[in-house]
Amino acid sequence: MLRRIVQLFIVVTGGTIGYLYIPELLSTMNLSWQGWIQSVVGALVGALILFLLTFWVVDHIVNFLRWVEDTLVRAPVADLLFGSLGLIVGLIIAYLVNNILQDIKIQIVNQILPIFLTFLLGYFGFQVGFKRKDEFLNLLAIANRKDKKLAEEDLTGAESVDRSMIPKEKILDTSVIIDGRIADICETHFLEGTIVIPQFVLEELQHIADSSDGLKRNRGRRGLDILNRLQKDLPVKVEIYEGDFEDIHEVDSKLVKLAKVMDGIVVTNDFNLNKVCEFQNVQVLNINDLANAVKPVVLPGEEMTIQIIKDGKEQKQGIGYLDDGTMIVVEEGKDYIGRTIEVIVTSVLQTSAGRMIFAKPKSLEKAL
Repeated sequence: MLRRIVQLFIVVTGGTIGYLYIPELLSTMNLSWQGWIQSVVGALVGALILFLLTFWVVDHIVNFLRWVEDTLVRAPVADLLFGSLGLIVGLIIAYLVNNILQDIKIQIVNQILPIFLTFLLGYFGFQVGFKRKDEFLNLLAIANRKDKKLAEEDLTGAESVDRSMIPKEKILDTSVIIDGRIADICETHFLEGTIVIPQFVLEELQHIADSSDGLKRNRGRRGLDILNRLQKDLPVKVEIYEGDFEDIHEVDSKLVKLAKVMDGIVVTNDFNLNKVCEFQNVQVLNINDLANAVKPVVLPGEEMTIQIIKDGKEQKQGIGYLDDGTMIVVEEGKDYIGRTIEVIVTSVLQTSAGRMIFAKPKSLEKAL
């Protein structure tokens, strides 16, 4: 069917060209017939000549059209919609600019430049609409959520609401999901607002859960179990963000970009992602910071009892741990490996990566 349509188009085009120009050609050759006969003959000859000349091109044209059709059919609706809207906006701008150029009485400006601008602005409009569709969709989703909230406020008779009091969306990264503590934090109501799980994070979790490495596979499955618990068992609202940023390959970079677009907060326990978010002025919540904040405060000069289990990096250092996992570096503690001793805290180092306590054996203090 498509082949017949292309052939018909070629025949009609050839007939039109022949109808317009072959009578003039006959007149220059001093061949004069009646006007309507010349027009009919010209249309028939033009249609036949163009059909024969382009007969071998028909298959290539049909294949090209079918390729375009398959590409458009397989393309996501959002790509087509926003690409088309961008194209329309670009063509409208080109039309307005070209109207201004028509007033310039220079042939290259008012005849050739408009064609170039129409193509260029149409192309740029399509590319902007196509590549920024995720941000446009998210803006629409945010506006829709705000409209719903306003409608709910109207129904409940609320007169005014301070927007700064509305909790921002919390965007979870892969590491904090696998860690598992996020579920306990949500259960205790310390985390307010909507929990957002990006689709690309889900895909990364599924990839980890399908890994051939046993340890990675168990971590991935644990992360999926945590998500099921968040969605089904805990009193928090969980949403899946379906969009993606195809021009960005790293998951962490996508998270930062999504947080900027949504004006949300990244929740992580990844020290490096924490630093990247801070550098790009994106709000971030590091659950390691929360864990460190709720640990018992230890001050220099306090005494505690610990077991030295191994030697440290520096000479004569011993290493022990508190019940919450905090590492204690004991100066001159290498000789006490395997023993439980009393130590005196000398200093405490606090970072986003954790807390480290430095101490020395109490027996040495007494000896001094």
